[in-house]
Amino acid sequence: MIAAASQSRQTKRKTTSFSGDADRGRESFFTDAPRAIVIPNLKPPVTLTSQAAAYRQRILAAVPDGLQFEPLMTLYLTDNTAPDEIRRARDSGFVHGIKLYPAGATTNSAAGVSDLAHCTRTLEVMQELGMPLLLHGEVTDPAIDLFDREAVFIERVLMPLRRAMPELKIVFEHITTSDAAAYVSQSGGPIAATITAHHLLYNRNEIFKGGVRPHYYCLPVLKRESHRQALVQAATSGSDRFFLGTDSAPHLRGAKEQACGCAGCYTARHAMELYAQAFDAVDALGQLEQFASFNGPDFYQLPRNSGTLTLRRQAWTMPAELPA
Repeated sequence: MIAAASQSRQTKRKTTSFSGDADRGRESFFTDAPRAIVIPNLKPPVTLTSQAAAYRQRILAAVPDGLQFEPLMTLYLTDNTAPDEIRRARDSGFVHGIKLYPAGATTNSAAGVSDLAHCTRTLEVMQELGMPLLLHGEVTDPAIDLFDREAVFIERVLMPLRRAMPELKIVFEHITTSDAAAYVSQSGGPIAATITAHHLLYNRNEIFKGGVRPHYYCLPVLKRESHRQALVQAATSGSDRFFLGTDSAPHLRGAKEQACGCAGCYTARHAMELYAQAFDAVDALGQLEQFASFNGPDFYQLPRNSGTLTLRRQAWTMPAELPA
């Protein structure tokens, strides 16, 4: 499906947005990504299959007329998530993963897991059923430097977890470091990782150019240039362990532009253009379709999308803001 990188347009299979937002309500989101993994960190969080069903109906009600969209729901893991809830989630047919937010790690994570030891039996049932665990991979120990929290998470949390449960399917979401890219590449067993467009395109300098730029602030935070380059290499390597995950996070302008603003970069409206820019910068457009359209569905054991979209090489300007 992929045209030569030197041509002015490129047609690829439609993507699935893994770990993206689905409340955007914009037609371009639903046409570019006719399905998406829907994150559960609402207020209150989506911890039950019944809550996921209600949220799913809200999303479907927002789909523009004439378009089809499949929300792939997830549940929010807590210290008290029951093993039977995992069984209900699997039996539902519409819950496709369980999201781990370490308590205090990111937006709306206060109800997250304080210690994975509280979740042992629940994780064992997930392993038995093949239900994926989706990780926000950072420790929250205040003694650990913000820029080191992903690497320390691998050592303190992920490696012991995988030794205890080697067949647990894991998606290490929105990785930001060479440490994470190397770990996912070299590990055995069912593990994969998503990478955002903004972590492929920018390093941490972007947050501080000429002053503090809050719209580049996200969690996990942008890292140094060597880490960005490692992510690009992983995404464009042809490995089936890496795939698209926007982690798109819309906030009202006032919530971002203040003394203590929200974390998150909103990219859903123009995600494919941003990913194409990152791949084109290293002459790797030929790898974009696998990363964006094949690897994710294959890992989640979903059928690949049958529709296509066409990317054209032409200048355009993103809108500075969108109506709420």
